[in-house]
Amino acid sequence: MCPHACRLSEGSIGFCGARSAKGGQIHPLGYGICTSLALDRIEKKPLAHFFPGSFILSVGSFGCNLHCPFCQNWQIAQQIARVRQKPSPKGFDQAARCGFPTTPEDLVESARGLQEKGNIGIAFTYNEPLVGYEFVCDTAALAKDAGLKTVLVTNAYANASVFASAIKDIDATNIDLKAFTQEFYDNLLGPGGLEVVKRNIAYATSHCHVEVTTLIVPGLNDDPDEVEALACWLADIDSRMPLHLTRFHPAYKMPDAPPTPKSTMYSLGTRARRHLEHVHLGNM
Repeated sequence: MCPHACRLSEGSIGFCGARSAKGGQIHPLGYGICTSLALDRIEKKPLAHFFPGSFILSVGSFGCNLHCPFCQNWQIAQQIARVRQKPSPKGFDQAARCGFPTTPEDLVESARGLQEKGNIGIAFTYNEPLVGYEFVCDTAALAKDAGLKTVLVTNAYANASVFASAIKDIDATNIDLKAFTQEFYDNLLGPGGLEVVKRNIAYATSHCHVEVTTLIVPGLNDDPDEVEALACWLADIDSRMPLHLTRFHPAYKMPDAPPTPKSTMYSLGTRARRHLEHVHLGNM
């Protein structure tokens, strides 16, 4: 599924916590398991230039193939995957403790039922959707047939064939570009990450609406020259591509780290706007 290329023995679980070996094949553990469901404003994804003012039914499962120490959504992306691997207490079902079962058909029907409230479709979000890309593909295809819009919120750390399959029926994606140095990905996230994500951003722009997000973490990826290089690279693809620079708040394994200074955010926004028409500051 991704560059980790986990080699799994029977019954073992991959780095993402969401894929397991069974009968000589890899199975997505989160297929049809919903841990999070909400009708969100589209701007929360964040998407600022895709049906602004609308709502979208947002669904999450569990697991992620990047273990960012600064993760702002770690309870869903990391913690639930670990809880589900432990034996259930007597009298409790694991799925009930960590989510509820659903189907692509059920989600599409729910999304259609919310159209009168301004819902335009389904967003795959909260955890990393591509660790369960089979469910994304099945649901997005049905949603497309039903006339609904589909959104993918992803780190795009996926092999080319998987990403192409997942994006096929997607109308818009927000891709989380963690930083713009290979060293950052190598040290914190995974092998070959930067080039994999850059490749998938470029691929997505020819298939759907794309916006990019970078969480600015003090001391890790807040160098002005790096952020400007990131913006310049995006502009070479499309200078109108929206970039969201999001302010870090203490979370997960960095609870004592200070939030990103607002002055830093404003300064980085100014640098990025030298190259891009649409730069948005988030979590301010």
